[in-house]
Amino acid sequence: MGQFITIELFGQSYTFKAEAEDCAANQVADLLLDEVSKVETQLAKQSSPPTKQTILILAALNIAGEHYKLKEKYSDMLKDSSERSANLIRLLDGCL
Repeated sequence: MGQFITIELFGQSYTFKAEAEDCAANQVADLLLDEVSKVETQLAKQSSPPTKQTILILAALNIAGEHYKLKEKYSDMLKDSSERSANLIRLLDGCL
């Protein structure tokens, strides 16, 4: 069951239907808004103001980059867990 989430971005409201739980959907929306705010702050120091599209693309790339790093870390963790489990099984089999 989905819900509708509304966010305010660059003075415009955007409403979308979220399939995630209420809390998770709001956290995802907040993550986007926080990242957009960070990018705006970083780019505010430039001589020419960035476009809204530039800000959104950089925010999306930052989020995607973090997602990629977490996926890699998760994959490494699963591989490590699998190897450790296999070693423990071998040790237990050797004791029996």
